[in-house]
Amino acid sequence: MTERVARKSTSRQALGRGVEAPLLWTFDGPFITCLYDLEDALRRAIVQVGDVSRIAILLELSLPRMHARIQSGESIQPGWGRFLSRVDTRYGLPAPPRVRYVKTDGPLVTMLIAYRS
Repeated sequence: MTERVARKSTSRQALGRGVEAPLLWTFDGPFITCLYDLEDALRRAIVQVGDVSRIAILLELSLPRMHARIQSGESIQPGWGRFLSRVDTRYGLPAPPRVRYVKTDGPLVTMLIAYRS
């Protein structure tokens, strides 16, 4: 039993070591403006974190908000494709951002960056 407790505390220490609180941004407004602001926030986060090999990015797009933008006449492409291409090639990220499409009516785009120091 003592051996099992020692393993648990060691694994907890390993998990807690160097993991920082995630960075979170939300964007709402015209779609292209959101993409420019999103990329600017990403650049600033990379400078703050300092090492892109330790970054994981999640983007959430609200489908109801996206639908409203499309209904009002905004175009999504080619801006979205260009944005993903720039993010994938310019910043040296270990993996492209994960994009999750949500059915909740929240901000148009939410960006979450998790990182280790």
